Amino acid sequence: MDIRHLKAFIFIVITVIGIPGNLYIVLKFVLIRLAEKKLLPTNVILTVLALANLLIVFSRVIPQFLHAIGLEDLMDDTNCKFFGYTYRVSRAMSICTTSLLSCHQCILVAPSTKIWIFLKQKVTQNIFVIILSILFMNLILYRTSFMYANARKNFTSPYTLHLVYCDTDFQTYVSYIANGIVFASRDFLFVAMMALASFYILFVLLRHARIVKGIRSSDKVHTKSMEHKASRAVILLVLCYVIFLGLDNGMWIYTLTLYNVKTDMNDARIVLACAYSALSPIVIIVTNPKLQQQIRFWKKIHIQQTTSTTLAHMNNISK
Repeated sequence: MDIRHLKAFIFIVITVIGIPGNLYIVLKFVLIRLAEKKLLPTNVILTVLALANLLIVFSRVIPQFLHAIGLEDLMDDTNCKFFGYTYRVSRAMSICTTSLLSCHQCILVAPSTKIWIFLKQKVTQNIFVIILSILFMNLILYRTSFMYANARKNFTSPYTLHLVYCDTDFQTYVSYIANGIVFASRDFLFVAMMALASFYILFVLLRHARIVKGIRSSDKVHTKSMEHKASRAVILLVLCYVIFLGLDNGMWIYTLTLYNVKTDMNDARIVLACAYSALSPIVIIVTNPKLQQQIRFWKKIHIQQTTSTTLAHMNNISK
């Protein structure tokens, strides 16, 4: 298997897992919202995260796959700008919502002191405002994507990133380095926030485990147990993101020291950046109680149908 076939295989795996998984999460939470007239703030954040990851797969993974199987020159300048902008905003929303998710869960499991109660109320009541503010920030921040992205024209500038169908030419060394530093710093800031929140959640979980060891009967303990299950799911999501995003940003910083970065280097970064989009829905579906209820319901229906079919078949045989 040559490198091109390997790329095609990796990108099709990410596509096959990422699209159904994220689409399932978005649709299920929309249906729950319509049926129950409400959606928990955590599930609102997960819906936005799944939608961002879905857009990542459509805007970056599918073009990578098409290029890997030999389809050339599919995009003009307008398409390059549109897909590049969509990918960058979606990637930014993915990291920001993951960070928001960890910070929100940190607030939920924190002690019921005056300041934490205030934060719980404000964040819960204004979750849509917070998400829209983050979206607006990223839409403004990435407007430069329209300035630098163009269809593949084999730019000779040493400050060019070759991204399959498109080239991103920063034209000057200052623009090249400034762009890299700004966005890498933004990523590390949000990673640091989610890491700190996760460490605090872990601290609370360990302290709670010591306090309630052997006590499992009260409703309060049961409620805490549900919160802690959600906390463990958030920590797992954050761990996945820190691993993949850390490797991605490490390679990104390394490319800032190079000129005319090869396409293979950028492809490796894209695999790392997009792998989270395929893995996160698996974690969310396995650990989210609402989604598990839906899965158990359909399993029950399937078992009942199978049992009915088997009994009918046995009755026919006995006759």
